[in-house]
Amino acid sequence: MVIDAHADIVVAGHEGPYVGEDGRSKVAPDKLAAGGVDAVVLAIAVGPGPRADHAYAKARRQADRKLHTVAEMVADPANDLVLARTSADIDDAKSDGKRAIVLGFQNTQIIGTDLDALAAFHAAGTRIYALTHIGHTECADSSRLNFDATTGEREPTELHGGLSALGREALGLITAMGGLVDVSQLSRDACLQTLDLLDKPVIASHSNVKALCDVSRNLSDEEIGRIAAGGGVIHVSPFRAYLWDSADEQLVADIRSTRAAAGLPEEGLYPYELYWEMTDLAAQQAFLEAITALLGPGNLDDMIDHVDYLVDRVGVEHVGIGTDFNHGAGMPGFNEAHHAPNVTNALLLRGYDEGAIDKIWGRNFLRVLDAAQAV
Repeated sequence: MVIDAHADIVVAGHEGPYVGEDGRSKVAPDKLAAGGVDAVVLAIAVGPGPRADHAYAKARRQADRKLHTVAEMVADPANDLVLARTSADIDDAKSDGKRAIVLGFQNTQIIGTDLDALAAFHAAGTRIYALTHIGHTECADSSRLNFDATTGEREPTELHGGLSALGREALGLITAMGGLVDVSQLSRDACLQTLDLLDKPVIASHSNVKALCDVSRNLSDEEIGRIAAGGGVIHVSPFRAYLWDSADEQLVADIRSTRAAAGLPEEGLYPYELYWEMTDLAAQQAFLEAITALLGPGNLDDMIDHVDYLVDRVGVEHVGIGTDFNHGAGMPGFNEAHHAPNVTNALLLRGYDEGAIDKIWGRNFLRVLDAAQAV
């Protein structure tokens, strides 16, 4: 069973810079089939924005457009897709030779303070829920900061000290509906508070190991241990900015100096953080190219190192794969869905047997989805 726990939705005419070399989604139906990928979680994700009604309305329009895109994909019989709401739906799709789409929700910027809207997304088939993306929301603090267009300043590291009262209420509603909570992109405090609050397992749909790559987007050993103790699953991503060697002192110094030269903060952030606040587009592009050159392309071994770390620390039952394709992730050997067999081969070369690989690639995800839906 091969499941990608997180990828972004590509809307026609709004492909962006992170699609495949052919200009199409990295998880297009034919690429899923070619790679033997049985299911993918497509995230209804929006970027940061002011915490204001007009920005919430804009985010909701973007989310509705993505929902419509997925509906059209599933409705086209040529794609051989089903919209899965349960693990049984995914198993049935695999048996029928089809691919399953699971809908995810990422960023309560989409709903602002209107928690009733969560029910509408659930009715549309959404089953995975993350409170934040880039920037703090009314519900929770994010691990990635935003440039606050309202004040003209960078956001503080914390807004709520983790979860807000509204965020706690949102989590209660999500779990009551049988939704699976995703803690990727939450701040450390928000993640730990979520784990304190819930009695169901959670996932981190696209997060790597902070001990190996010390960036704000990766999970600390404490978070990893707590997620696993609750029965949850951490899904490793082939995102180069979460996989570089932060113990390389020269590389760290070069990244810091490159950020400083661009007028961006040097410490405590992942290499590309806040580049979007640069108003000079030429300077922005030069900065992105410089950071990308410093990090290098990476390879599958870098990603499997994070898998090994998690397996050694908390066990194979708590590890999965979540690509974050179409949003910047990818590396030689694993840059699109049809490259998935290369991951299987890399795991075999590291000594994982078929049973362990089946868990990592999908069965662990199905287990926690079942647990979330047992309400």
